[in-house]
Amino acid sequence: MKIGEKVKDLRLAMNLTQEELATRADLTKGFISMLERDLTSPSLDTLELILNALDTPLGDFFEDEEGIEVVFPKEKRVVIDNENGVVSEVPIAGAQGREMDMIIVTIAPGAATHKERSHSGDECGLVLEGTIWIIAGRDAYKAEKGDAFYYEANKQHWLENRSEKEAKILWISSPPSF
Repeated sequence: MKIGEKVKDLRLAMNLTQEELATRADLTKGFISMLERDLTSPSLDTLELILNALDTPLGDFFEDEEGIEVVFPKEKRVVIDNENGVVSEVPIAGAQGREMDMIIVTIAPGAATHKERSHSGDECGLVLEGTIWIIAGRDAYKAEKGDAFYYEANKQHWLENRSEKEAKILWISSPPSF
């Protein structure tokens, strides 16, 4: 691992000059310059000073970024439900440990998603095609193509397609509950 290169990337991401970083970390500009060119290595204490100045925890700095997926191709989607006129796809498989999850739900005319029990967290979504009804507790809300929705999941809730055309929704849950 090239520590200097990583420090430089973090510094530039925060729009700091070498001098500003040096001042924040109580070091010299010359030391920061040499470090960024990998001409010197910092002690653990010095690295901690630099990372504090860059608002970066030590563990995050050394986390292996190789293998972290950012783009999830359409071909990698996982169908988790395909019954009663409702198809649910997970575009980002493996949401364990993440703060949120999303699914793409296609609802046939007259169909509805499973009734979800109340749970902690929030859910939101975007109607990509068609018209749906969001049922949250005793309330029902109509949303059409292009409309977004948001609610706390502290009541029983589900989606219905009361129209004669298929509906497609991007549905997001935080924390993951799908």
